[in-house]
Amino acid sequence: MSEIRTFFRTNTQPIYFVGPTAFNLLGIDRWVRNFQYITYYDSWDGAHPRVFAPKNKPYVEFESSEHINNYLLRDPEVRAYLKRRGGTPMVAMVFFDEETEQICEELGYKLILPPDSLRRRLDSKIVTTQLGNEAGAPSVPNVLGKANNYTQLRRLAGKQRLGSDLVVQTPYGDSGKTTFFIKSKADWDKDAADMVGQELKVMKRINNKAAAVEACITKHGTIVGPFMTDLTGYPELTPYKGGWCGNDLFPEALSDEQRATAISHVRKMGDRLAKEGYRGFLEIDVLIDLDTDEVYLGEINPRISGASSMTNVTAGAYADVPLFLFHLLEFMDVDYTINVEEINDRWRDLAAVDVWSQLIMKEPNKTVERILAAPKTGTWHLDDDGVLTFAQVVNDWHDITGEDEAFFLRVYGEGDYRFKGADLGILVTKGRMQTAEGLTPRCLHYIEGIRDAYQSEPLPDPPAVHPVAYVK
Repeated sequence: MSEIRTFFRTNTQPIYFVGPTAFNLLGIDRWVRNFQYITYYDSWDGAHPRVFAPKNKPYVEFESSEHINNYLLRDPEVRAYLKRRGGTPMVAMVFFDEETEQICEELGYKLILPPDSLRRRLDSKIVTTQLGNEAGAPSVPNVLGKANNYTQLRRLAGKQRLGSDLVVQTPYGDSGKTTFFIKSKADWDKDAADMVGQELKVMKRINNKAAAVEACITKHGTIVGPFMTDLTGYPELTPYKGGWCGNDLFPEALSDEQRATAISHVRKMGDRLAKEGYRGFLEIDVLIDLDTDEVYLGEINPRISGASSMTNVTAGAYADVPLFLFHLLEFMDVDYTINVEEINDRWRDLAAVDVWSQLIMKEPNKTVERILAAPKTGTWHLDDDGVLTFAQVVNDWHDITGEDEAFFLRVYGEGDYRFKGADLGILVTKGRMQTAEGLTPRCLHYIEGIRDAYQSEPLPDPPAVHPVAYVK
């Protein structure tokens, strides 16, 4: 492991993370020499020495994060910057597509991610379920099939005796927008247009706790990161019922028995995905049935994810190296050997001492307003009266030490629009944000303080805008 650390500290290969913001892999530059961030939104207004954002940005109505990333790769300022720094750029990102692969091939960049065709296939919740069953990593009791009306849905659910309280998912899309809770015909009718004609995963609704974990599939086996609970559907943070809006990483996230079972499921799934040709980073959700204590495979995100920020700053990362560095080893021309069993055992033990959390702050309101002032990226302090004040500009959250301080990364700033579903920013701290009763009082103070730091004005004739998933 010390040789791996030395390898990255002396690295001369230029490596870039490309994205709307630097959020997902922020801080990796502490570990990897020659690691830079190419972003559309400069959250530091030029103050971060490893972040490059083009200055000439004509207005573009982006339709997706893939659209933004492809725009950045073709941008003349970005291309000149990469050429100036020399070498063959290695490029990583969260969201990419076939066009991304074509651009990188055309420009001579090395895209260090699994093929888009494989990623897209594995991104299907239907395929995930089938592969999990083959690997011995079961999902919540479910049935797969199509339904064109509520009667057909009930008939489909009846094949596995799933009851009348159902959770239905379509194959692709963010879980907050493509997961439907149905226990009546009225529920079906409300979202029928999004389900009819698609292959559906119809699940029994369980009383569950969701946990997220990232893993890295290597030539030596699957390394499993720390488990963290999801924050889901809080109206203070997201307008989407069931929408992901943060994570809590803490020792009691799972019991020892639940953690052992979940790790087994993740490793089995990783080994099965390796047979499909997948290697590198991915995120997996698991569900714990609170009534039976059963642990189920949820869904997978075959890519870097919004949980990477937590995974790469944990005690396990500092004992060895951040999980993402194993991904880099898989795509770099280097021979390496690791003991996966030893790493997994050590990281499981270190999960008992770590506490981190993050909030993904979306705009929950429907109005469209122009932002006149926005909170700065950096460290913020919360006093005993719940008052949040800005402390200083810093590059990342790795030096945060207590729950009375947090790092806020701004996404939308002055001149941008705030609208329903827009990502305003991400807040990271060392304290818990959620308990069994809901968001903690401290969490609510953080949300209120950041939102109060935004100043905006209503627009009489607002432009057409729609949200883009920037971090998950």
